[in-house]
Amino acid sequence: MQPLSATLKRLVVPVLTGLVTALAILQWAPGWIQPARLNPATAITLQQSGQSASDSGKVSYAAAVDAAAPAVVNIYTRQTVKRKHHPIFDDPQFNQFLQKAPDHQQRMKSSLGSGVIVAAEGYVLTNHHVIRSADEIVVALRDGREANAMLVGSDSEVDLALLKIELPDIPVITLASERSQSVGDVVLAIGNPFGVGQTVTMGIISAIGRNQLGLNTYENYIQTDAAINPGNSGGALINAYGELVGINAAIYSQSGGSEGIGFAIPAETAVRVLTDLITHGTTIRGWLGIEVQEATPALLHQLQLPDALRGLIVTGIYPAGPAEQAGLAIGDILTMINDQDAANARRAMNQIAALRPGDSIDLRLLRGGESLHTRAIAGQRQSQLKQP
Repeated sequence: MQPLSATLKRLVVPVLTGLVTALAILQWAPGWIQPARLNPATAITLQQSGQSASDSGKVSYAAAVDAAAPAVVNIYTRQTVKRKHHPIFDDPQFNQFLQKAPDHQQRMKSSLGSGVIVAAEGYVLTNHHVIRSADEIVVALRDGREANAMLVGSDSEVDLALLKIELPDIPVITLASERSQSVGDVVLAIGNPFGVGQTVTMGIISAIGRNQLGLNTYENYIQTDAAINPGNSGGALINAYGELVGINAAIYSQSGGSEGIGFAIPAETAVRVLTDLITHGTTIRGWLGIEVQEATPALLHQLQLPDALRGLIVTGIYPAGPAEQAGLAIGDILTMINDQDAANARRAMNQIAALRPGDSIDLRLLRGGESLHTRAIAGQRQSQLKQP
């Protein structure tokens, strides 16, 4: 057994040596244990971009809103409404007092919607239902300026209207590339819901090409879960770059408020209507001149036709129309229109309406079990339009 003093000596000497070494490190090389510092180049980059180290990972759509929001306007409409006549108005005793009140048989009714400035010439797109039956239309910009608007034209079948204002240096929204949108893309809705002031909400594109909703004659909506409320009608649906994707038009709601199902008219549709209204004063749509019914399994069974058949059964033909001139007959089953499946009546109607008068329409059909091919020339559909 070793003596106790020898054992303590073997334990204490290494400990003291370690303490001396540690003190030397702290004294001579403090940089070895200092926390990591931000690279100067990185700090300069963050300072120039207006960011700090703490918020450099922040995701924001402020730039998109700043680019688009100035071109989104509020639309006020005024309508003269006559009061119902009452026998008391014929009483001279009361009438002498009523006549002193101006417009005692009339009152002004105001409504509120939104719109989007789409051209430097002062053209503003909005919904037809926003300005319907208005006697006076006022456009209010985000910068506080206001101007009376002239109604250039309105298309009730797609729920769009075109206004024109006269103001200098007006902001104009940028249009997104045609058909560049996909389900899942981030979008923002800008408008004036409930009259509270310009508001931005965010969501995604939930679906594209929604139709058969019963909202309008021609339906090809972008569906979004960005909150759209009363007053947003006619406002902008933009992408993450601040470009116009669509014109907000409607919501599906059981409560009257937003429930995450909103609909916008695609920007390319709106621009086409705008161009037609400016150039022709009316919307130009292709027309085939037929009435059809979708070939459902139940109907095919009733007609003793194969249940797997898909197409549109011709149920009516307009005299001297493009379909009659192309040789179509009642009972024909259209299977293809310009090399696209013809199983959906609403989609087929939109497809034909997108054509110009004089365009060729390639038709494939079944007649008495025989496959036939013919070609028609699109006519012009006479739309129910509201003109100024």
